[in-house]
Amino acid sequence: MMSLLAGGNSMITGVPGLAKTLLIATVAEVLHLNFKRIQFTPDLMPADITGTEIIEEDRSTGRRERVFVKGPIFANIVLADEINRTPPKTQSALLEAMQEKSVSVEGNTYKLDQPFFVLATQNPIELEGTYPLPEAQLDRFMFNIVIDYLSEDEEIQVVNQTTTLRNVQFEKTISGPEIIEFQQLVRKMPVAEPVTRYAVQLARVSRPSAPNPPDFIKQYVNYGASLRASQFLILGAKARALMNGRYNVSIEDIQKLARPVFRHRILMNFHAESEGVTSDNIIGRLLEIVPTPKSGLKD
Repeated sequence: MMSLLAGGNSMITGVPGLAKTLLIATVAEVLHLNFKRIQFTPDLMPADITGTEIIEEDRSTGRRERVFVKGPIFANIVLADEINRTPPKTQSALLEAMQEKSVSVEGNTYKLDQPFFVLATQNPIELEGTYPLPEAQLDRFMFNIVIDYLSEDEEIQVVNQTTTLRNVQFEKTISGPEIIEFQQLVRKMPVAEPVTRYAVQLARVSRPSAPNPPDFIKQYVNYGASLRASQFLILGAKARALMNGRYNVSIEDIQKLARPVFRHRILMNFHAESEGVTSDNIIGRLLEIVPTPKSGLKD
């Protein structure tokens, strides 16, 4: 929800069968928005996502003309299911639409519906038949949310609830125009300079090319967080503060969102992989060593 209300897009990483698809379908229903699901497969083509032009004949006049048939990308909420199951050419079609909020077909540009939100799911890269997303394309996702297996008690509860007859009704909570207003409010929200500086410092310290990087950064990291990481960290923190009823961003907002914002932007090297060091481990170290401002520490 924070990603949607901040105007970003999100990636969910997890093994199959953890209800990732059900999650986003439920969100779309609660928000009363148009929802489309795209199942990414190795033979999926870009036109299957964006749409295509066809020749249509007017039966009354016999005149033929080109008509654009919109693809599933023309929805408010788009679930890109198993995005790393399809080749890079098709992945790029979706990611370009995410960035430009429009698609171009045969020289014509078509604006996407607003609000527009993409939630992509991907299976772990080590599974067979996957195409890892290039780093530059991963950077376009605001959050990378990792979903792991449930605890035993939670799994028992899910099994009990999903193996019986249930008629679940959802109450509509917010409309599309209201979401757009909230996104504009997020942009208008002020942030104290020390909080912004703290967010930027987290990103800068993660870069091996920065002046005097920490030893663990030089040892394990190939590339650190991008400028877009700092931008998304602030936007996400603004949305989190507003959702919690506050009109000020705290350091805790920044710290809570550091992992989902940074984990797909910090690229580990061979030494890290061989020693089992993950980007989440690096982010934890960053939160420990980057000094926090004296003010704005708590919600």
